[in-house]
Amino acid sequence: MSARPASLLVIFGATGDLAQRMLLPSMYGLYRDGLLPADFRILGTARSELDDDAFRASVAEALDRRVAAGDRDEASVQRFLAAVHYQAAAIDDAAAAQALGARIQSLRSGDVVYHLSTAPRFYAPICALLGAVGLAGPGTRVMLEKPIGHDLASAIAINDGVTRVFDEARVFRVDHYLGKEGVQNLLALRFGNALFEPLWNARHVEQVQITVAETIGVEGRGDYYDHSGASRDMLQNHLLQLLCLTAMEPPAHFDPSAVRDEKLKVLRSLRPITAAEVASHSVAGQYSAGAVEAIAVPGYRDELGRGSDTETYIALRAHIDNWRWSGVPFYLRTGKRMPRRCTEIYLQFRAVPHSIFKGSGARMNPNALIIKLQPEEQIELTLMHKVPWLDRSGLKLSQVTLDLDVHDAFAQTRRRLAYERLYLDAIEGNGTLFVRRDETEAAWQWIDGILDGWRAQGVTPKAYPAGTWGPSSSVALTERHGHSWRE
Repeated sequence: MSARPASLLVIFGATGDLAQRMLLPSMYGLYRDGLLPADFRILGTARSELDDDAFRASVAEALDRRVAAGDRDEASVQRFLAAVHYQAAAIDDAAAAQALGARIQSLRSGDVVYHLSTAPRFYAPICALLGAVGLAGPGTRVMLEKPIGHDLASAIAINDGVTRVFDEARVFRVDHYLGKEGVQNLLALRFGNALFEPLWNARHVEQVQITVAETIGVEGRGDYYDHSGASRDMLQNHLLQLLCLTAMEPPAHFDPSAVRDEKLKVLRSLRPITAAEVASHSVAGQYSAGAVEAIAVPGYRDELGRGSDTETYIALRAHIDNWRWSGVPFYLRTGKRMPRRCTEIYLQFRAVPHSIFKGSGARMNPNALIIKLQPEEQIELTLMHKVPWLDRSGLKLSQVTLDLDVHDAFAQTRRRLAYERLYLDAIEGNGTLFVRRDETEAAWQWIDGILDGWRAQGVTPKAYPAGTWGPSSSVALTERHGHSWRE
């Protein structure tokens, strides 16, 4: 870990969509609020032949589009743009690489963070280039966007290439979900309240559901997505990280090693889904034409412009074979073109062992905790409550919800973009919210087992109309065990 905050951020792929949409607006938020060192500089680099002024113009346009007017003022924008620089470079151009190295040296006044917002296949070559020009030594660290690789073998190859130049302590693997306020609050909810942790185990929890649903299609990312699919694009990182935070044991301290050690234990406790079990424990789907929010949308193959067997939906019944969670099913699902956008964690508690109200005809429903992460951050606890009346024909109960709307509770606090927190931690050298190499490879090992099983059994995605909750077989995945998806 660096002894002092970095004073230079170098973004590779700085003209790309992620940089313009999320990264540069996030850095502006930190800069405007005075959270960066006074001498902090940003250097963007990509293949595009731009000078500083042209790049600054594109950044200004991105801020106009992506930053709310109330969070933007001309004076702070101009100060931020003055701290932004650009150097065109290509990793296969030795002269351009040397020029980039010279530019970094000219702007550097302390530690440096390199953010590789590029395709993962470029991670090792970029790191090798930085090492070759003497810019990867002490006082430098590198951020890598997930997913790392396409499978376990490619992840190992990429990690090997990166760590030949940057030791593991200086590698910050980004899963932007870990920077979201609601995801962070999951740790506070679990480990900051005596109410929940005693109940957070197989003795009291009947089932857990984790859903990441999107209403969008491939949005111009067809070639990338067709190579990855829902399993690699979403399950391997976002869903498994949410699973780890939900299921992990309490870490001894809130520090990088302790938190990531506990997440790794969860991944290593996941029961493999073998080829013999993929039919009963997994569902793959692909959206066909339909309607989302009353708007007609094309099917995946129509958007892609060709035939494809890539899954846009995956649902799993997973088990964690450890003392805390033995016997509790974890249902995971993610998909595109769902009826609504949501990311949520649903814990259904076990029913009371005996209902004293059975003779009155009162219907009992199990308690549940719903942690909503997006689009709105809410925490809901469902409880049984007496229906107010005179009870002449028997006491009646109804399920009610205790609801905490995080936006209402903290209305005066500006909501931060996930990358604001992740950037600030990387600049300060704090790796708690980043993914360690062994986590990445343990996740790939589990996912590869499922994908290998699909290939062995000839599993192909089942069609589901856009605007629905996936193939009908996903209903059977839960209902054959007496459970139902929360929709």
